[in-house]
Amino acid sequence: MITIRSCTPVFCAACSSALGYYLLSRIYHSGIIGISGLFLLLLIPLFALIFFRVMAAHPLYSRNSNARLAARYSLAFFAGLVIGIGADGNAVPRFDLGLPPEKIVGISGVLREDPRNISGGRVMALMKLTGVSADRGLRASARGEIAVIFPQNYSERIKEFGRGCTVFSEGDIFHGASGHLFIADSLHITQPAPRLEAFRTNVRNSLIQRFERLSRGAPWSGLSLALLLGVKDNLDSTVTALYRDSGCAHVLSLSGMNLALIASFISLLLIRPLGLKASAVTGTFLIIVYILVVGPQPGLYRAVLMYLLGVMAVLGFLKRNALSLLSMAFIIQLIALPSDGRSISFILSYLALFGILATGEALHFIFKGKIPPVLLSPLSASTGAFLMTAGMCVHYFEILRPIGIAAGLALVPLTTVFFVGSIAWLLLGFLSPVLAGLLSPVLSLLYTLMEKIVSAASSAPPLSAGGFVPVLIITLVLSALILCSASLLKKSRHSMAAFT
Repeated sequence: MITIRSCTPVFCAACSSALGYYLLSRIYHSGIIGISGLFLLLLIPLFALIFFRVMAAHPLYSRNSNARLAARYSLAFFAGLVIGIGADGNAVPRFDLGLPPEKIVGISGVLREDPRNISGGRVMALMKLTGVSADRGLRASARGEIAVIFPQNYSERIKEFGRGCTVFSEGDIFHGASGHLFIADSLHITQPAPRLEAFRTNVRNSLIQRFERLSRGAPWSGLSLALLLGVKDNLDSTVTALYRDSGCAHVLSLSGMNLALIASFISLLLIRPLGLKASAVTGTFLIIVYILVVGPQPGLYRAVLMYLLGVMAVLGFLKRNALSLLSMAFIIQLIALPSDGRSISFILSYLALFGILATGEALHFIFKGKIPPVLLSPLSASTGAFLMTAGMCVHYFEILRPIGIAAGLALVPLTTVFFVGSIAWLLLGFLSPVLAGLLSPVLSLLYTLMEKIVSAASSAPPLSAGGFVPVLIITLVLSALILCSASLLKKSRHSMAAFT
C-alpha cells in the first residue's frame, strides 16, 4: 500500500516532470507566460534547493535528517521540472514542408511504423519526411512526420518492406484538425530498410502468415493476433466496437498485462533450471526480442521499462519499491521518447498502474477478509485504475463507462487464459498443426464467452460526465479518502495489536 514513506525522491521527480511537461510548458506555449515568467517559476524550487542544501551543510543542522531529506526532495523536484520542460520542447519535431502544400505532388521519407490496414483494403503508415516535389521537377527538403495512406494495390508491397524503408509517393496532401495527411497514388521503394530492421519485418510477417495459415480464418484468430503481436488488421470491427462500448477497450491493446503473462511464462520455464537471477536476465533478452518484433507502442514500452527495472531490483541494483520503479520508468521514457508523452496510451498506462498501486492497494487493504480474494484483487485493481484514469477518459472521450469495472472481473481472467492458450497454440503449431488443432475448440469457446460478456456490458448506458475538471476533482477526492481511510485503519490495527 502506498504511504507517505513510500513516496521517494524519484517519485517526487516524476511528479514534477509531469508538472513541467503537461502544465508549465503548455502554459508557456499558449502565451500565458513568457520565457522570463517560466524562468521565475523555476527559480522557486531552485531557491528551495539552495536553502535546504545550505541548512544540511550547516553545523547546527548537519545531523538533522529532516534537513538532508528536504534537500534531496528539493533537488528531485527541481530536476524533474527541468526534465519535463526539456522533454516537452523535444516532443514535437519541427514540421516544415519546404513548399506550399497546394503545390506538392509527391513526398519522400522513411516509414516510422509498421503499415496497418484501414477501410477499403488501404494501408496507413507514419512517415518521417525528407523531401517533397512539385510540378516541373521542383524539389525541396522537408522535415516532420506525416500520416500516409497507400492504395489497396500497394498494400502487400509496403508491408513486405515495412518499417524503416525509404519511399517516394505521388499524390495529394490535405490538412485536417489532427495535422497533415497524404493520400498516395503510387509507391516507389527507393531504399530498403536497414538489415536489422528488414530482418525484424521478415520475422514479423512470417509469424503473421503462419498464424493466418494455421488458424484458417477462425473467428478467434483476429483477437489472438491482436493480443500476441498487436496486429489488429484481422480483428472484427464489430467486436472492436463491443469492447469499446463495454469500457474494456484496453484489453485489445498490448500492455503490461500481456508482457506480465509472457514474463511469467518465461519464468515458469526457466526459473527451475537456471534460478531466479539467471532466468530474470534470460527473460530480459527474450522480452527485448519480443518488443522488437511487435514494434513501438508507448503503453508497452512502460511495461518493458518496468520489467527491466524489476530485473535490476532482483539483481540487487535497485530497491524493490513498485512506486519508485514506476517513477523511474516514467522519467526514462519521457527523456528517451519525449513524443510518447503526448500519446493517450502513454498517459492512461501510467495513470492506470499508479491507480492500481495507490488506490487499488488501499482498497485491497480495507476490504481484506471481507471480500473473497478471488474477487477482491481484480475488483480493487480495476477500481483504482478507473478512478485514476476517469478524468483523462472524459477529457479525450467525453464519457465514462464504469460498467468496465464489473465486466473486467470476468473478462480479464478469461483473456488471461485465452492469451496463454494462444501462445501454446502457436508453439504447438510449429511442432504439428494437428496438435495445435486440439486447442482450437478451447480458444473458440473462450472467444465466444468473452464476446457475450462485452456484448452484455456494451448495452449498459455510458455515464455522461459534467466535464474534465469536475470529474478530476471528484475522482481525486475519492482516491484521497480511500488512501486516508486505509492509513487510519492501518494505524488503528497497529494500536490494537500493541494493546493486545
